[in-house]
Amino acid sequence: MNNHGTRLIIIGGGEDKKADKEILKEVVKRSGDKDSKIAVITTATNYPLEVGEEYKHLFYDLGVEKVDTINIKNRQEANRKQIFKSLEGITCIFFVGGDQLRISSILGGTDFHKYIYELMEKGVIIAGTSAGASMMSEVMVVDGEEEGAPKKSAIRLASGMGFLKGVIIDQHFNQRGRIGRLLGAVAQNPYPLGMGIDEDTAIAVNDKDEIEVIGSGVVTIVDGKEIEYTNISEQYPNEPLVITNVKVHILPNKYGFNLRDRKAIIHEIKSRN
Repeated sequence: MNNHGTRLIIIGGGEDKKADKEILKEVVKRSGDKDSKIAVITTATNYPLEVGEEYKHLFYDLGVEKVDTINIKNRQEANRKQIFKSLEGITCIFFVGGDQLRISSILGGTDFHKYIYELMEKGVIIAGTSAGASMMSEVMVVDGEEEGAPKKSAIRLASGMGFLKGVIIDQHFNQRGRIGRLLGAVAQNPYPLGMGIDEDTAIAVNDKDEIEVIGSGVVTIVDGKEIEYTNISEQYPNEPLVITNVKVHILPNKYGFNLRDRKAIIHEIKSRN
């Protein structure tokens, strides 16, 4: 089924669907290649039929054996046992983009949520793009101010689905100027790592809590564990954010990061000279 030790594939949105399709190919390859069976969860989007069909065609074009789309619209559906039958034999569960609060509020704490954890234990890969990326962490970015100088009020957080512990994920990262809001999230929650994933970029997380970057952009990791001072908890939410002694890592394709010891994994590129 999953021979790479990969548990999660978290995509920053805007993955290439026309040319090389590098990230979607990687999802298929790590999920069992020609034997992969993918369930596309469309709960996040207001256009479940259209988005579901789009990913169905994409995955079938990449040689996937079976693709099912599942649109869970409310918590009652998420607690029905029949839904589990549609996941029998699945090697990857793929969450599409849309609104991450729809995923967490409709699926969070339900029998379906618990069942996904059971499937993860059995080696099924959980993948998601855009909103399907944000919901992976325990603390989830809901929205916030983009671009502009970081402000104390620039971020709204909620509980995510908790598939990846110890991180806060933001997506469409550099394309939408979201460094300020990620810094605000880390100032509020200094221990989890802030992780900003660019468009057409993903991280694959293995069972040793190591990530590998895939795609054309970069992953920005903000480590606030050693923050010396921040004014995030003080009055006046529209004041500029003060935050000192933050560590930042920028990692492109093939580079990695160990989430347990909070260190980058460097693959030296040999000089061509």
